[in-house]
Amino acid sequence: MQRDLFLYNTLTRKKEKFTPITPPYVGLYVCGPTVYSDPHLGHARPAVTYDVLFRYLKHIGYKVRYVRNITDVGHLEDEISGEGEDRIQKKARLEQLEPMEVVQYYTDRYHFFMDKLGILHPSIEPHASGHIIEQQNLAKAIMDKGYAYEVNGSVYFDLEKYNKTYGYGKLSGRNPEEMLSNTRDLEGQREKRYPLDFALWKKADATHLMHWPSDWSEGFPGWHLECSAMGMKYLGEQFDIHGGGMDLIFPHHECELAQSTVATGKPHVRYWMHNNMITINGQKMARSKNNFITLEELFSGKHELLERAYSPMTIRFYMLQAHYTSQVDFSNDALKAAEQGLNRLLKGVSLIGKLIPSSESTADIQKQIDDAYTAMSDDLNTPIVLSHLFEAVKIIHLVNEGKAKLMDKDLTLLKDFMQAFVFDLLGLKTEEPASSQHRELLDKLISILLQQRQEAKLRKDYATSDSIRNQLVAIGIAVNDTKDGFNWEISD
Repeated sequence: MQRDLFLYNTLTRKKEKFTPITPPYVGLYVCGPTVYSDPHLGHARPAVTYDVLFRYLKHIGYKVRYVRNITDVGHLEDEISGEGEDRIQKKARLEQLEPMEVVQYYTDRYHFFMDKLGILHPSIEPHASGHIIEQQNLAKAIMDKGYAYEVNGSVYFDLEKYNKTYGYGKLSGRNPEEMLSNTRDLEGQREKRYPLDFALWKKADATHLMHWPSDWSEGFPGWHLECSAMGMKYLGEQFDIHGGGMDLIFPHHECELAQSTVATGKPHVRYWMHNNMITINGQKMARSKNNFITLEELFSGKHELLERAYSPMTIRFYMLQAHYTSQVDFSNDALKAAEQGLNRLLKGVSLIGKLIPSSESTADIQKQIDDAYTAMSDDLNTPIVLSHLFEAVKIIHLVNEGKAKLMDKDLTLLKDFMQAFVFDLLGLKTEEPASSQHRELLDKLISILLQQRQEAKLRKDYATSDSIRNQLVAIGIAVNDTKDGFNWEISD
């Protein structure tokens, strides 16, 4: 089922029809996490965005190789200058651990929370530390082309020469001359020929914990080099889509584009995609700003900005309500609204099996299907897709109430449509409110309270009886009095 797909290309700054280099095969590379702390709400945005892209590409008939890397070396504290301490090394030093202990622990944590969010596993998940030779070879190729030089054991990309030949700033729109006026005089800058040159290989000092032998020095690769090397290894010198957060456009992706262009002599990516940020009070959510909420905190409710816990599917739905290129500002009200919307959608889907077919149809299911595909093919417009799904939910309720009719073939169409979009493409799923063990404990606790209420009624202490009931209702527990006593249920 091949369909035309249009994607916004950051490089050309316009929406373009997607045409893979070698159809039906698609190469997709997405920058993954730097694993030195728990994933936060901001990390969920690209995870959900490119998960939906991965799902939809496969759904419309493409064979996709999805590569999402793990950064476990070379990501220094100052991303712009490429100076400072390695983020993973710093965590290891503070915790008195081996760097790879930090990497293993937070990689496992990342996978755990991505699974909670329903993120499909990528086809390949390479680690930067596992591709040192590929990165060294790429640095050598760039040097052989005359666009890199070695100083005191470190290798730098010659950005000034590249700019004169190819033009730097195509992706980010930044002008090197304007950038120079904002460049600080840092220690590492002094050995560069040009202040904006960036490291392909850095010589490790005596305190550096992660280093490898090379022709230039005992050192480690530059952050930008890893994605070029791993992308080329698994997807070829040219591939279809490169994704990541908008914060990676500069300097990471701009530098990646430059070094790959020099190494191969051609643009290595056809379509550059970037999701926008999650913000708190208008500021980008980031570990470096210390204004983030981890996924664990969201799922448990244990953060000062959270009124309560929110489920993984609520978080996923919250992301899908906004187009991936739009900024999303965190608020409890938005999360609660997402929770209500998700519940309404899933309850609607659950009613499909109870609908009774009629001899005629008074609702147009095919229109909702066509409109949903049109929206999804228009740069993954998930908010519009959701609007069509909710139109379908309205139809479901009308049929259930006897106010509309659907023939058997249209009911099958409706069921397949909701399965495809709600579960297969948007990746939503029904969540159990609690495990059976927790439900049993909850049942015992509420039964104790209701027994006390019953005893209060027998004593004609109606104030206490009503107080217990009202407090339970306030937290979402509906109490039903029966001739045999009482029962309870979690209210909607």
